Amino acid sequence: MASLSLTQIRSKNSVADFARHRRRTPWARPSRVGFKVFASSEARAEPDLSVTVNGLRMPNPFVIGSGPPGTNYTVMKRAFDEGWGAVIAKTVSLDAAKVINVTPRYARLRAGANGSTKGQIIGWENIELISDRPLETMLKEFKKLKEEYPDRILIASIMEEYDKAAWEELIDRVEQTGIDAIEINFSCPHGMPERKMGAAVGQDCALLEEVSGWINAKATVPVWAKMTPNITDITQPARVALTSGCEGISAINTIMSVMGINLDNLRPEPCVEGYSTPGGYSSKAVHPIALAKVMSIAKMMKSEFGDKDLSLSGIGGVETGGDAAEFILLGANTVQVCTGVMMHGYGLVKKLSDELKDFMKAHNFSSIEDFKGVSLQYFTTHMDLVQRQQEAIQQRKAIRKGLKSDKDWTGDGFVKESESMASN
Repeated sequence: MASLSLTQIRSKNSVADFARHRRRTPWARPSRVGFKVFASSEARAEPDLSVTVNGLRMPNPFVIGSGPPGTNYTVMKRAFDEGWGAVIAKTVSLDAAKVINVTPRYARLRAGANGSTKGQIIGWENIELISDRPLETMLKEFKKLKEEYPDRILIASIMEEYDKAAWEELIDRVEQTGIDAIEINFSCPHGMPERKMGAAVGQDCALLEEVSGWINAKATVPVWAKMTPNITDITQPARVALTSGCEGISAINTIMSVMGINLDNLRPEPCVEGYSTPGGYSSKAVHPIALAKVMSIAKMMKSEFGDKDLSLSGIGGVETGGDAAEFILLGANTVQVCTGVMMHGYGLVKKLSDELKDFMKAHNFSSIEDFKGVSLQYFTTHMDLVQRQQEAIQQRKAIRKGLKSDKDWTGDGFVKESESMASN
């Protein structure tokens, strides 16, 4: 077992103590990122799934994504007990009284015939809003969880209206509970856009820059910005968030969708008193879209931000260890799961961990860092693909044709050279 050469000592004032002692550069504000933990070089029999992200040590890269699986103390405790690397709580705001959910609020898409109840679930739509529980209740539960699990990572997801004072108050109150980081919900596709909340911010780079500035001037813990896929170029808001001081990007939130129409009663799904509204689409069907968005963000981060201690959390249709490996191969540090937990339960983390270890063993990877971002190098432009294929065709033709000229014959290779020009 590897020994730890440096650990972050957590205490009530650990963030303030670290900020005071960290060397500052004249152009940068104090870092919110804690000390990293380094493992010794001692060989391991099993692949090591642990990761350190923005100074936060996690036993594995699997994170409960913000939503129903992190909606209260009971379910978040269950997630920690089952072994999830971190938990992101359901999004909170100052005034939960404005949040009124409806039922039913989910609709599912199954493989096979439309309307079949037997096919595998491949798509999931929700019209659920952020937490409708009083903020004070959620804060008490955050505090209790951190008291009971001081070495586990709890991340608060927050969202507010276009109001600097409200954002500052919300950040201050969640930080007082001892949470380890904050994820900003700039991406909910159906939650109160008229109040400049959620995707209404994430789709407007000017607004995003202003609000991110407020947030990062106030926060003393690492901040992740959760991106909406409902935009032409997701790298634009991601770049703005990072430039404005966020330490990490989470992508993607759900995709705006209409699940379908009931062909018996002609009403849309999910149907509430005969009516519906577009909602957020998740589950297996969004996985390829999420991979493309994460790839684009990762390439942008690598080319424009280099070796800065920034992070990327991949989200979208993760149900297997292979799904997670794909995100990591594209540059993700962690992988979030929300709908997968709703479908398969909190025990899913054991399956994910075992399957990810099997993948790592097959490729002789000993740590997550060994293969993070490895596949990014294989993405290029279509024009480059054409050029590469043309060159490969010419090389194959040259091999099939054998020698180009009589002067190329050699004595030592005469037999093989003769065979290279035979057709059978």
